Amino acid sequence: MFQGVYTAIVTPFKKGKLDETSFRGLIEWQIQEGIHGIVVCGTTGEAATLSADERKRVTEIAVEQSGSRVPIIAGTGSNSTTAAIDFTKDAFSLGATASLQVTPYYNKPMQEGLYQHFKAIAEAVDIPIILYNVPGRTSVNMLPDTVARLSKVKNIAGLKEASGDLEQVKKIIKLVPKEFSVLSGEDAQNLSIYMAGGVGAISVTSNVMPAKVAGVWDTFSSGDANGAKLLQEELQPLNKAMFIETNPIPAKTALSLMGKIGDEFRLPITRMSKDGVGKLTDTLKNYKLI
Repeated sequence: MFQGVYTAIVTPFKKGKLDETSFRGLIEWQIQEGIHGIVVCGTTGEAATLSADERKRVTEIAVEQSGSRVPIIAGTGSNSTTAAIDFTKDAFSLGATASLQVTPYYNKPMQEGLYQHFKAIAEAVDIPIILYNVPGRTSVNMLPDTVARLSKVKNIAGLKEASGDLEQVKKIIKLVPKEFSVLSGEDAQNLSIYMAGGVGAISVTSNVMPAKVAGVWDTFSSGDANGAKLLQEELQPLNKAMFIETNPIPAKTALSLMGKIGDEFRLPITRMSKDGVGKLTDTLKNYKLI
């Protein structure tokens, strides 16, 4: 079972190319701060603008730097089933622990199409697969009954649920086997999802405060629900700040302000607005991060 907090890590760039030194530094810092795992090549990692070779290199660096200290989950999804299979085979060959598979974007498949897409991938590779439902990005919502069907497919081990619909999350948890990992994909809902039976999160906020975000899960799973509630409430202003502009703009900007990476994005993602930087700076100062 996959459980705990996994950082959906950003991909730092320098002069248009992968900044390998900064990336290794981020991974090392995350591990030292007590994060439970790392997700590379996800939405937050600007995977849509990474070449196939860059995806491989990002995964390779993460696996090398981690040295098996924490699991590395590689985002290998695509709106092409064939491409998703190829990306997943690459990640497996490089030593990734698991694959994160987003629902196909743009195509807007029906529920049967979602089922057949993920089933085909699972049958083509020998690596655990975490499904990723994020309707706000893909314009398709994978419904609880579809997740329940997929939970019975060999290699499909869990779900990152980022629909923002807590009732949908609760229904999924009731329908899937106990060993199937339901992970929060909405930082503001992390504790609520844990309380509903979720077993962790794939987090954007943990890019900036890994110890604190991991601490919510650690505290909750140790039996201290009240302590976890206090930590989650403390994090809510930062959770909100991470989405004042399109992810990963705030997360990368925050890390830049903290001196950990450069302030560089790939089009069509652009630098944060002056107003956004001002608001984000105030939030980071409140948390004594800068």
